[in-house]
Amino acid sequence: MVKKLIQRYLPDPKNIREHRYLRFLGSALHNANLWHLNRRSAATAFFVGIFCAFLPIPFQMVVAASLSIIFRCNIPLAVALVWITNPLTMPAIFYFTYKIGCLILHVPVSEASFELTLHGVGAGLARVWKPLYLGSILVGTIGGFVSYLLIRAYWRWNVVQHWRKRHKRQSYPSE
Repeated sequence: MVKKLIQRYLPDPKNIREHRYLRFLGSALHNANLWHLNRRSAATAFFVGIFCAFLPIPFQMVVAASLSIIFRCNIPLAVALVWITNPLTMPAIFYFTYKIGCLILHVPVSEASFELTLHGVGAGLARVWKPLYLGSILVGTIGGFVSYLLIRAYWRWNVVQHWRKRHKRQSYPSE
């Protein structure tokens, strides 16, 4: 049940293998275990995908695919989860992680006033990069770990429910 639900929303493996930014991974993408969906691969992919989604960097999908190869988890799921941060959610998510970083570093939250020039953006980033990255890594790690535990627990619960149903049907023979 869980497996079918997740597989319904996953991107096509062929599209990921042929993605222009992921070609550098080469034959590593052809490992069948990276496309297999089970409790461990799904839970680890949730950790990787959510962690990468909170990283304020370009090419999050490439990082998620690379980490999926390293941790041998489901690539399509990890890459799909990166889209938690999309152009609509990115400002709110990164502002939240920035505030978390400011809280940890005990620095005041900087007002967002910068010029839309290369120099202005660079000066703005110079003020906020430490709390932004610290908050992003912390929230990504915690979010990834919590999602890892929840997926493992939910998957196990679902399997136990199916096992009980099957056992119950086998215990009471139909007349």
